Amino acid sequence: MLLGPAFVAAIAYVDPGNVAANVTAGAKYGYLLVWVLVLANVMAVMIQYQSAKLGVVTGRSLPQVLGERLPRRSRLAFWGQAELVAAATDIAEVIGGALALNLLFGVPLVWGGLIVGVISTLLLTLADGRRQYRFELVIIGMLAIIVVGFVAGLIAAPPDGAAFLSGLVPRLQGSETVLLAASMLGATVMPHAIYLHSALVVDRHGTPPAEGAVERARRLLKVTRVDVVLALIIAGAVNIALLVLAASSLYGVEGTDSIEGAHAAVRDALGPVVAGLFAVGLLASGLASTSVGSYAGGTIMAGLLHKRIPVVVRRLVTMIPAIGVLALGVPPTEALIISQVVLSFGIPFALLPLRRYTSDRALMGEFADRAPLRWASAAAGALIVALNVALIYLTVTG
Repeated sequence: MLLGPAFVAAIAYVDPGNVAANVTAGAKYGYLLVWVLVLANVMAVMIQYQSAKLGVVTGRSLPQVLGERLPRRSRLAFWGQAELVAAATDIAEVIGGALALNLLFGVPLVWGGLIVGVISTLLLTLADGRRQYRFELVIIGMLAIIVVGFVAGLIAAPPDGAAFLSGLVPRLQGSETVLLAASMLGATVMPHAIYLHSALVVDRHGTPPAEGAVERARRLLKVTRVDVVLALIIAGAVNIALLVLAASSLYGVEGTDSIEGAHAAVRDALGPVVAGLFAVGLLASGLASTSVGSYAGGTIMAGLLHKRIPVVVRRLVTMIPAIGVLALGVPPTEALIISQVVLSFGIPFALLPLRRYTSDRALMGEFADRAPLRWASAAAGALIVALNVALIYLTVTG
């Protein structure tokens, strides 16, 4: 069984930040921003395939390639911004899990965050060389729970087909929709998933042998394409389902601009079973994504600093900002959305080097990106940068 790495990376695309951004977008603006999710998912398939291809062909992760090619100061600066992105990722994931425990069992948010951190650390102990497949199986199982938890509501409240199709037409309505679009993009095309996927395929398949490397790469890339497309179709469907559920059941309802409010509204509109499944999906999302995020953080640090930090130590350090946000009483959903905007700003730093290296024939040989893929990835990078510049402008002038 060669499938699996893309399903682990796909967890990053259905984390609690996605829930906050997509539910808020659907509850406030109905089907208006469906097109953002569709476009983001198409870009995600392309980008994750490029990341996986880099790992398959070179036997090295993107952070390792960067660490080998950047001078020391540039390498440290790059690591600094990547760590900020990793911290933003962890804030979203720990807060999401804590919210789920609060909704399900009334656990105070700070204690919920600590519980999520402990469980995710235990999950990370499976992510070593000999037990990599077990880690993948656990994460895939959690992905299945997420799918059921977040899609179940659509059975009780089917979407409006005509309104859904209208949401595929690209358009925005004011500065807040730009903020939400950037948040949704940051929550969907996540920087740490770009770094991580290249490492996952190396951990799963090993480094290329001295002989037969080209044939091996061809065979693995065929499987990788299937892996990436299947995993991200599932992740994309979950994201769209979240927005559509909010648009069909929560649009115009007061108090649905937070996950807690949305959960209460779902309970009132669709019943306690659907609301319970939603909370269980959120819990699985928080637990799985924070484990995957810590895995990515270790990959980034090892590649750029040439140092490996024990997983427990790294998990404890990266939990501090998230627990701090919960302890300070910052509105959890607001913190989730802002964290996704931070992630959106980190995407170009991961995407542009990836595009450069996967287009390098000296590095990739016959597997270097061809012109259509190079132009498509350039367009994706330009769109992301343009959206972030517009966000800064509207924030400053608004």
